[in-house]
Amino acid sequence: MASTTFSGPVTSTNGFIGALTGNVTGNIAGTGRITHTPTAINATATATAAQVATGYITSTSVGTVTITLPTGTLLGAALSATQGTIFDLYVDNTAGASVVTVAVATNGILSSGAADTPGSFGDLTIAAGATGLARFTIMFSSATAYVFTRTA
Repeated sequence: MASTTFSGPVTSTNGFIGALTGNVTGNIAGTGRITHTPTAINATATATAAQVATGYITSTSVGTVTITLPTGTLLGAALSATQGTIFDLYVDNTAGASVVTVAVATNGILSSGAADTPGSFGDLTIAAGATGLARFTIMFSSATAYVFTRTA
C-alpha cells in the first residue's frame, strides 16, 4: 500500500474506514506515536465520560483505588459511539503506591476474557510501580452499550 501525505482538509467521496477519536496528537502515519492528555483519578470514584474520553487515566494514590467506568449511555455520548466503535483506555499507576481496579457500570459488560480469566488479559487490577500500566479496549455493541476487556 502506498503512503500519501496530505496538508489541509481531507475528504472522500466514498467515506473513510475507521475513526480516530479522543484527545490525540502526534504524527500517526509518520511515527506511530500517539500522545494523550492524562486525567488523574486518585481516589475511588466513578470516572466521568470526559475523563475516560481522554484515553489516559493516571493514579498516584497511596491507598487502593477503584475506578468505575461511566454508564454505556454517558460514555457512548461522549465518544459519539455507534455499534462498532472501538476505543482504547490506558491506566497508568506507575507513580501509585497501591493497586488500582477498574470496574464497569450499567450497560458495560465484561468480555468473556475479563470474566473467565482474571490474572491474565482479563485482569482488571493494575499493580503499583514500574509494571503499573494497562491498556483496556472498549468495544461498543450499540451507541449505549459496551464490552470491556484488558488487552495489555
